[in-house]
Amino acid sequence: MNEIVRHREPDPAENPWVNGPPPPETITIVPYNPQWPQRFSVLAADIRAALGETVLEIEHVGSTAVEGLAAKDVVDIVLTVADPRQEDVYVPSLERLGYYLTIREPSFHEHRCLRLADPRVNLHVFGPDCPETIRLRMFRDWLRTHPEDRARYEDAKRAAIPGGGNVMDYNARKQRMIREIYDRLFRAAGMK
Repeated sequence: MNEIVRHREPDPAENPWVNGPPPPETITIVPYNPQWPQRFSVLAADIRAALGETVLEIEHVGSTAVEGLAAKDVVDIVLTVADPRQEDVYVPSLERLGYYLTIREPSFHEHRCLRLADPRVNLHVFGPDCPETIRLRMFRDWLRTHPEDRARYEDAKRAAIPGGGNVMDYNARKQRMIREIYDRLFRAAGMK
């Protein structure tokens, strides 16, 4: 449980970027799109078809998985495989679907992230029983059932846009609110 409730900082000695950091981009928040769950379903079916039994679990997470929440038009998916380090088992098949490996973080539960350009997707790959997968699921479910925190999070997202930079800069500017919500949901679950 300690790993689930612990807020992690990136390892400063680790360069996670497979092909360098992403260039600066304009962050745009759009109103909730009721097509996002269907988009996830199609993407998940394609991934399952490409990977077969390699897929242990696949879930829609992030803001596009929360009805009513404004978000970037990017679907976040968590893919659970037996061992994310064995990239040869899943990366080539995903590359044939148009995904490309962007992040490799051995210090962060062996996290791998692949991106798809059209439609925009961040595909996060973790192993079984990963604390981060549990955290992402809990955060999504909390926002689905707590409209006041959903509104706070949306406000934080909009406030994080000014300042430019890349998506990591944007994420850093909304981190305080994210951690406040996590702490609230962990206390409500009796985990803190």
